[in-house]
Amino acid sequence: MKIAIGSDHAGYALKEELREWLSEANDVLDMGTDSEQSVHYPDFARKVCEAVRAKEAELGILVCGTGLGMAISANKFPGIRAVVCSDPFSARMGREHNDANVLCIGARVVGPGLAADIVSAFLSGKFAGGRHSIRVQKIADIESEFGKRS
Repeated sequence: MKIAIGSDHAGYALKEELREWLSEANDVLDMGTDSEQSVHYPDFARKVCEAVRAKEAELGILVCGTGLGMAISANKFPGIRAVVCSDPFSARMGREHNDANVLCIGARVVGPGLAADIVSAFLSGKFAGGRHSIRVQKIADIESEFGKRS
């Protein structure tokens, strides 16, 4: 699987651990940042989301201090359904029920072991379709109504 990953300075160390681990079985596009020097998280959310939207990556992973700023930024992009997860169950449900295509994690919220479990659950989840397709379409309809185009 091809995965785009990015972080700000607060998420850099965890991003690096996840990137290394993910690279064992996946093609990983590292969209930065490259150090713990202060940067602005929307810049890296943009890079990952643009890669997902352009189908350069199947899924995206964003890491910042809480995951919240990355998710807010990511969800501004048409067609992106980003979820913040601090547990594997929510990550799997985000994929299965919401067809989430970007996972946001807080490096100051979860440690590396739990983060790996969350990522595994996210990557193994498959969209269930059915009644959930109707709900995801309603999200797309809201995007269209307010000017976001997929």
